[in-house]
Amino acid sequence: MKIVNIKTLHPKQGEKPNVELLLNTGTLKEIQISFTKGQKMAEHTAPGAIVVMVYKGVIEFGVGETTHLLTEGDMISLEANVPHDLLAKEDSIVRLTLSPKDDFNRVKMLANN
Repeated sequence: MKIVNIKTLHPKQGEKPNVELLLNTGTLKEIQISFTKGQKMAEHTAPGAIVVMVYKGVIEFGVGETTHLLTEGDMISLEANVPHDLLAKEDSIVRLTLSPKDDFNRVKMLANN
């Protein structure tokens, strides 16, 4: 068992989005991604289904040709292999839920590109 309070986890932000592993239960992975205004994650896909929740801020979430403006409390789910991108419209924190098929290091690498 592990208890994490997302309100207290606000990693220092640099030039790239900051990615932190919150929980890894073996059946899912919870990740926090912290953005400063204007930071983005370029278009990519995930090998398994994902859920993204905006905890703080505003994120422009692109899926194919459609852009969704997600604000605090909004959640979006995607099936595996759906191209998507993220752009922080203001300082933001998102929670990303990954399937067991996916890897934390893949997400960290995407944020650093």
